[in-house]
Amino acid sequence: MIETDVIVVGSGPAGSSAAKHAALGGAKVILMDKKSEIGAPKRCAEGVSIQGLEKLGIKPSPRWITQKIEGVRIQTPDGTDIWMTEDQVKLPEAGYILERKVFDKHMAMDAARAGAEIRIKTLVTGIEKVKDGYLVFTESMGEKQDFKCKILIAADGPEGHIARWAGLKPAAKPKEMESGVQYEMCNVEFEKPGVIEFYLGSCAPGGYVWIFPKGEDIANVGLAVLPHKAEKTAKEYLDDFVAKSPYLKNAQAVELNVGGDPVGGMTKKLYGDNILVCGDAAGQVNPLTGGGIISGMTGGMCAGQVAAQAIKEDCSKKFLKQYDELAHQELDHEIKRYKKVQEYLLTLSDDELNSIGHAFQGESFDKISTTEIVKKLIKISPKALLKLGKFV
Repeated sequence: MIETDVIVVGSGPAGSSAAKHAALGGAKVILMDKKSEIGAPKRCAEGVSIQGLEKLGIKPSPRWITQKIEGVRIQTPDGTDIWMTEDQVKLPEAGYILERKVFDKHMAMDAARAGAEIRIKTLVTGIEKVKDGYLVFTESMGEKQDFKCKILIAADGPEGHIARWAGLKPAAKPKEMESGVQYEMCNVEFEKPGVIEFYLGSCAPGGYVWIFPKGEDIANVGLAVLPHKAEKTAKEYLDDFVAKSPYLKNAQAVELNVGGDPVGGMTKKLYGDNILVCGDAAGQVNPLTGGGIISGMTGGMCAGQVAAQAIKEDCSKKFLKQYDELAHQELDHEIKRYKKVQEYLLTLSDDELNSIGHAFQGESFDKISTTEIVKKLIKISPKALLKLGKFV
């Protein structure tokens, strides 16, 4: 039996963030992941905001940045384009397209440098609540190993088991779990380089298609759909889009990624006695964009900080409630606001999206951000004003 203060299950950005901040706070931390390579396979379009990285104190590195975002293109079902590029407007929420396989390792290394111990190829097969913490049962390379911790942090993704085993409800209901599929492709043609592209409507029911450039002729091309709104599988929708797109006529896939994305908002129960939940496992995802790297790392940072303090004082749920309050304080504003926008967009037909696209073409932007786009939407659409008037 190996004993430690904190065990973090899952070494994605949220888990590594939790491990790093718990270790910085003086806790003895073990970060474990079932995969043999941290960051692979990726299940992500790989976009992050510069502002988000700055807030987390992460200095951008050319090792894991493939492309600086230089604009946005939104296309409605009838082919109407809304272009918002750096030469026309400010990009206060500009960001980067990452190489997640490198970025995730970088974040795990940050946790290791802070003092966390990393165990890869370590599958958690079960947990057991004991009086002063949790027993964590694992298997690695055919060998079983038992651990004991005072605080267990579940950062094992949207389909993770840890929170459910602990009696906490999962983050997303089945109807709020998007099904995502993505190709990394070469030979992609771009109308404007460095621009992230979004395609709306029935090409991806309940979600959208994205083309995120990764430099030269490389891009992540993917989509997410809500299964209860879809008539085909996510892969069938993506293959249809690829076959019809003039920008992808010569493109070749070199990687396929699939996975679920919880877009129902944060779970109601983020904590219990001796346990915290963060990242996708806690629904710390923007419901509108499906992006969860920055929000998950923010949740992980909060979890790690509270865990380190709890080790010194009290590991009961009464003390750990501080994490719940901190996570909601940091993330609620965006998650709840964008959940309303997502719900509104789900009510729109292709024709309504086309009408909005036409109206947007006559609009000028001082700057580009998700908030500014929603404000313009409210301005031009009476239906949006009715549904989202309080957004502003």
